[in-house]
Amino acid sequence: MDLTTRDLGRYGEQLACRYLTDSGLRILDRNWRCVRGEIDVVALDGHDLVVCEVKTRSDESFGAPFESVTRTKQRRLRRLAGLWRDAHPGDAAGLVLRIDVISILRPPAGRAVLEHLRGVC
Repeated sequence: MDLTTRDLGRYGEQLACRYLTDSGLRILDRNWRCVRGEIDVVALDGHDLVVCEVKTRSDESFGAPFESVTRTKQRRLRRLAGLWRDAHPGDAAGLVLRIDVISILRPPAGRAVLEHLRGVC
């Protein structure tokens, strides 16, 4: 089944949230937006505030999904994490920030492959 880019992204985020929840993390926010950008998932992992970028692709013709999270994107995620903390002071107090990437490859046939990269920056 062919998915539109938007549907593929939505599928990936739903799969990532299910994976994170099954792994014991608590989802605090999804698709949080401000004037400077968007955070796909914000979660709590013990004493870590996890800002998670989800990248989903249907093939690797342009590389693995996680390869699109460049240093520039990582810096943007750190800035957005600070803005999220400012907007949610009660939820973020005393937590250590961690930036993760969940890379999902969903081929047209077969099962999706999920890779969780912790602490990318």
